[in-house]
Amino acid sequence: NSSSTTEISEFVLNCFVRSPIWQRWLSLPLSLLFLLAMGANATLLITIRLEASLHEPMYYLLSLLSLLDIVLCLTVIPKVLLIFWFDLRPISFSACFLQMYIMNCFLAMESCTFLIMAYDRYVAICHPLRYPSIITDEFVGKAAIFIVARNALATVPIPILSARLHYCQQNVIENCICANLSVSRLSCNDVTINRLYQFAGGWTLLGSDLILIFLSYSFILRAVLRLKAKGAAAKAMSTCGSHFILILFFSTILLVFVLTHVAKKMVSPDVPILLNVLHHIIPAALNPIVYGVRTQEIKQGILKLLKK
Repeated sequence: NSSSTTEISEFVLNCFVRSPIWQRWLSLPLSLLFLLAMGANATLLITIRLEASLHEPMYYLLSLLSLLDIVLCLTVIPKVLLIFWFDLRPISFSACFLQMYIMNCFLAMESCTFLIMAYDRYVAICHPLRYPSIITDEFVGKAAIFIVARNALATVPIPILSARLHYCQQNVIENCICANLSVSRLSCNDVTINRLYQFAGGWTLLGSDLILIFLSYSFILRAVLRLKAKGAAAKAMSTCGSHFILILFFSTILLVFVLTHVAKKMVSPDVPILLNVLHHIIPAALNPIVYGVRTQEIKQGILKLLKK
């Protein structure tokens, strides 16, 4: 009888409790990755903002990616570090559901940004003469509105469905973050709708993005292989290389996370939890570095800023 049970006012994040040694070992690389992600993304944003030669659609998309990474990191990593260092496990209902929304929404936005960037490269290599008329500042503005609107609306039901559940006895989340399924599992209600929406939403948003990204890269590859001019193929591939490295990384971590969830019996319960945390920090730390190192214009922009 739910009326006789006590209502719960907060959750407790049970993060690597079975292996406290993990906490000590993880806190250092996690702090360094966090500082690296914040510093590298901030540097990239400042460089693109101040360097007039970088005021182009491709770099605006890169700025958007950096902003998304910063928000994702700030939503997840400080709380995980507070748990590791000071054992601050409790998290209020509102903070937990807000974190859940931002994680789902911003990861989907990141996937969508990769899709727009893949389209940008597709036009640049397959239709170079039409590139300036297709990929305009106006196009980037509309793309940004689409990225925000699609994912902000599509992921709203996730925290709402979880928040409307009745939490009566258990309040210990077996995770470092407020992942939807980890939270809804604690409820006394049937959570089939939550599971279905998370599954359908994830595959619809991220799945459709990935299919379209790989389609655009297959067109790019076909076009590159047809290039006869000396060095043209290498130049084309180097402009796509950095995008492709990051997209592969983004989707690989996601795939590994899904597989460890499926193969729960075979892996330690801490492995999916660790992957879940790393998925919010490693791409964020890598994105600006891969672009900064591989893109000549950004490298020059950063050097110019340092000289000032």
